[in-house]
Amino acid sequence: MAFLAAQAPTFAALAILILLTVAALWGSRTPQFLAPAAAILRGAVQLALISLVLGGIITDPVWVGLALLVMFTVATVTAARRLVWSWQRFGAVAATMAAGICVTLAVVFGTGAIEFSPRYVLAIGGIVIGNSMSIAVLAGRRFFEAVREQWDQVEGWLALGATARRATLMQARQSVHSALIPSTDQTKTTGLVTLPGAFVGAIFGGASPLEAGRFQVVVLASIMAAGSITAVALIRSLGAVRVRPEPL
Repeated sequence: MAFLAAQAPTFAALAILILLTVAALWGSRTPQFLAPAAAILRGAVQLALISLVLGGIITDPVWVGLALLVMFTVATVTAARRLVWSWQRFGAVAATMAAGICVTLAVVFGTGAIEFSPRYVLAIGGIVIGNSMSIAVLAGRRFFEAVREQWDQVEGWLALGATARRATLMQARQSVHSALIPSTDQTKTTGLVTLPGAFVGAIFGGASPLEAGRFQVVVLASIMAAGSITAVALIRSLGAVRVRPEPL
């Protein structure tokens, strides 16, 4: 009870921020204006639960591996649903995300840039998984939207005898570029516009600003590498489109 009482300012801030979010969206008649508020509440509950769980497993390699597996599964299911669910699409998302994540983590820990210990594997792995999911969703949705919007061009290529993948090559390249824009901008403006969470967290954990900056650079490079591999591989697996996609 004492702990909950000490968190009263946190609860008050959350309540006010949620009300501001709902008021802004409701006032502008935005569809599903309650969705962001529900996401905040869900995120708060999930973070509270995971914080309790991690306190007991953060030094155990087996439990850390299981936690990462759960994160990866939820991420792939979420991304596949955003791209219109099917088991085939789930398989494509899972395979391409796994490729990007595994290659990136192998480089980060294989080179010794970050200490290979359960807590760092969990921290870096969770960050990379979450960002790979977002990039996969952006790339896939943008690809299908571009193909649908530019179907006349795609159909023209097909009529000339081009393969389905060649007919959507321009849309594929543009979708990968578009999906990486948020991560690219975040990386370019780090330290000028924002102080990323990993950097701030490292400082709060007792690291020097220089060490925190080194850690954050590795994290940003990991996000870019994993996201690039995921986006390129996913769009390649989705690229053989022969029928105009339905709206997502």
